[in-house]
Amino acid sequence: MDTVKNNTANHSAIKTAKMGWSKNDTVWALGLYGTAVGAGTLFLPINAGVGGLIPLVVMAILALPMTFFAHRGMTRFVLSSSNPGADITEVVEEHFGTGMGKVITLLYFFAIYPILLVYSVALTNTVESFMAHQLNVAPPSRAVLALALIVGLMAIVRLGEQLIIKAMSVLVFPFVAVLLMLALYLVPHWNGAIFDQVIPTEGGAYTIFMAVWLILPVMVFSFNHSPVISSFAVAKQKEYRENAEKQCSRILIRSHIMMVATVMFFVFSCVLSLSPANLAEAKAQNVSILTYLANYFETPVIAYVAPIVAIIAITKSFLGHYLGASEGFNGLVIKVARSQGKKIKPKALDTFTALFMLVTTWAVATINPSILGMIESLGGPIIAMLLFIMPIYAINKVPSMRQYSGALSNVFVMVIGLISISAIFYSLAQ
Repeated sequence: MDTVKNNTANHSAIKTAKMGWSKNDTVWALGLYGTAVGAGTLFLPINAGVGGLIPLVVMAILALPMTFFAHRGMTRFVLSSSNPGADITEVVEEHFGTGMGKVITLLYFFAIYPILLVYSVALTNTVESFMAHQLNVAPPSRAVLALALIVGLMAIVRLGEQLIIKAMSVLVFPFVAVLLMLALYLVPHWNGAIFDQVIPTEGGAYTIFMAVWLILPVMVFSFNHSPVISSFAVAKQKEYRENAEKQCSRILIRSHIMMVATVMFFVFSCVLSLSPANLAEAKAQNVSILTYLANYFETPVIAYVAPIVAIIAITKSFLGHYLGASEGFNGLVIKVARSQGKKIKPKALDTFTALFMLVTTWAVATINPSILGMIESLGGPIIAMLLFIMPIYAINKVPSMRQYSGALSNVFVMVIGLISISAIFYSLAQ
């Protein structure tokens, strides 16, 4: 009798958790929101507005469904394991075998590592511009400046992972608050330049098509928070058990509505206060929108606040991605060494990884390739493979995920993913 009562009580507790909303759910909703709104947001207005009004409107329409359906698919994939509490790499190995597990580990590394390179370039450009335009100081040579900045970041990494994570979590919401304040501050500067030429005179519909095509990888990159989805799904599975998927979807939709509303307001405010020609100039200068705004508007608030916020945001994102990239690189080196019957000492591995990261990020920051070009051809497409394609593939191959088949949202996610990946071929053709 007591056992029956206990089972009933447990069932009621789960049902209550499903129907209600806990403090922990709020924490996760804000955490997902904070993870997605980062330095990638600073490059979205440039690609969104440079093609004119139509690509901007298309982005506004697609932003919420593509972000929500893709991250929901990945959450469902993690929850599909027969072993509750398994992370995404374990789920991949369970469903697709150890060989595919290695492929996914490699893809994860290449999804994070190029972003680290993007931020090394972005930080160097932002500091260089800040010194030249706001501080009126001649910056040192690019190679010296890039080396100094990256060595400084590596020194921060040495302070410890937990300290970095705490610092990033503290910085997220002040960063979002400043973005919103800047967006509001720009409202009086709104103009109708983007409405002057809805169809470009050069290229016409083709130019619009190309702009929409290349905006998708940047959107995938800017709205991505897939690295935290595995931890999110596992945590909610422990709390809600068989009701985890429904509660995860509720948390995701609320988080994504906040995220899309915030980011789109910032994007529209930036685009409406400039012209497509200004945004093309920002793209050519290879700087974030905040750096361009700081140099464009001769007002002390924007001139000093915008680049400082950009430096903090890029630093935060660099450190976060460094942790993921170094972990992924360590995993790859260990697997290669193991396949050759060798074992690497942890200290030697950490030193080798740190040197690899230092040399490659410094070299790329010195060369100064196009930031948006790297996002379009590397970051966005590889993230799309993991976030958009893999979960949809699993729906058709994994028995525990067949319950999600037949939905139109699956087709939508697959199409967006394939278009985003196809940007790689555009860059190769160029």
